[in-house]
Amino acid sequence: MSDDSGTPATPAGSHGTPDTPAPRPEPIRFFGTTWVNHDKGYTTRRIAAAAGSLATTVAACLVLRFAYEGLQIADTGSFVNLLVVAMFAVCTALAFRHTWDAFGNRPDPDRQSSLRGLLAIGFVGSLLAYFIRSLVEAPGERLHRKEYAAARERHEKRTTRRSGNPSKKKRRGKG
Repeated sequence: MSDDSGTPATPAGSHGTPDTPAPRPEPIRFFGTTWVNHDKGYTTRRIAAAAGSLATTVAACLVLRFAYEGLQIADTGSFVNLLVVAMFAVCTALAFRHTWDAFGNRPDPDRQSSLRGLLAIGFVGSLLAYFIRSLVEAPGERLHRKEYAAARERHEKRTTRRSGNPSKKKRRGKG
């Protein structure tokens, strides 16, 4: 369905005409359009995405641990340490939930921009959600597949709909 660069191609078996081009699958980051037929290294990409997101999650947790140790060395007090841990825990949980929900439904752009800071603080939750989803499918594949199937169905209805007797159309053009 696409080359390795992720450029989408017209799906095989589509009945598009020059006036109504067939819908094209939307590429997913790191997967291109390989999610459509699970071809061209799809499984390998899923394994790499899962391993990469897990490794990044572990590295992020180590960085947060070093930051926490820095707070302890600075002797800021147990209240500040508790606040920082609670802030990261809450932001991580919210970022996980938001990212997980975004794999199934398109997020509202206004809400997305208002949550940008929270998602940046809770980046570990987003990475963890990406890892878990990569174990099942390409993150966002279910949403893209649902949208692509709906677009193909609408396209099929438009291109197969009959608009009257074709012989009458020929007569009008000649006369």
